[in-house]
Amino acid sequence: MFVLGIETSCDETGASVVKDGNEVMSDTVASSLEFHKRYGGVVPEIATRYHLEVIDYVVKDSLRSAGITLKDIDLVAVTQGPGLVGALLVGISFAKSLSYSLGIPVVGVNHLWAHIYSGFIGRPNVKFPIMGLVVSGGHTSLVLCEDIGKFRLLGQTRDDAIGEAFDKVAKILGLGYPGGPAIENAARRGDPEAVRFTPPYLGDDSYDFSFSGMKTAVLYHVKGRKLTAAMTADIAASFQKAAIGAIVEKAISACASKGIGRLVVGGGVSANMLLRKELAAAGVNNGVQVIFPPMRFSIDNGAMIASTGYLLYKKGKKSGLTLTAEPNLGI
Repeated sequence: MFVLGIETSCDETGASVVKDGNEVMSDTVASSLEFHKRYGGVVPEIATRYHLEVIDYVVKDSLRSAGITLKDIDLVAVTQGPGLVGALLVGISFAKSLSYSLGIPVVGVNHLWAHIYSGFIGRPNVKFPIMGLVVSGGHTSLVLCEDIGKFRLLGQTRDDAIGEAFDKVAKILGLGYPGGPAIENAARRGDPEAVRFTPPYLGDDSYDFSFSGMKTAVLYHVKGRKLTAAMTADIAASFQKAAIGAIVEKAISACASKGIGRLVVGGGVSANMLLRKELAAAGVNNGVQVIFPPMRFSIDNGAMIASTGYLLYKKGKKSGLTLTAEPNLGI
């Protein structure tokens, strides 16, 4: 079964052909990132217009790379939310048009579910239940996944998402946008023990996250200082260590308390090498199998949408032509 996955939730336009939910035959991504850098964040109008301009080319390239045509597609899967409403509508409108013209079903996909299921790509034998961790620019969530499409939210950020915190700290330090790679690169030259940044205490039984306080601590730490490159690197390394440490502690603790032996991590921040290293080590020490998606599926992409759409379709889900964007869609 050939599934065409379309992703347009933010600043990446993605299209992918996935066979039987697991074999990625093509994965094309075009990004409007360069147009947003001058503003220090994603501008919804720019992102939406970019999707409009390139989605046709991205889909055609994905089909060409897969060696098939539209007539070979059996199912269209598309991101329904969460995301930027204008951006989502571009992908949904395109997907529904294909569904109608080709006479094939369309499935709306929860973007957060897809980030978790991206860890399943290439691993068709992952067993439920699993613990899912979403770490991205807009979300930081811990969810118990009992089956395909069956999730229970355990904890989420109370303020900034981890990716958002990286962006803001990078701006404070003058490292540019996007903040995640900028902080990670600077941190490689710094001492993670140079400055003590402490995550807030949210309660013994809480699996929520909070990064706003640490971001403000960085702001006050640099206030009135003329930063050298070495000082900037030390602050970046210290902040990254504290933020990643909070995620690792909560995720492993949730697995232990719920008796879950598998942790699947998804979202853009899952590409952070310190997070991968620390979570993997903590998993080994606590008997938890930690599963990351391949690096290329850490960013927003059509493959995770196609794969998730296939799984949902096999469970009986179909979306009609009344499918529309749900920008605030949660777990």
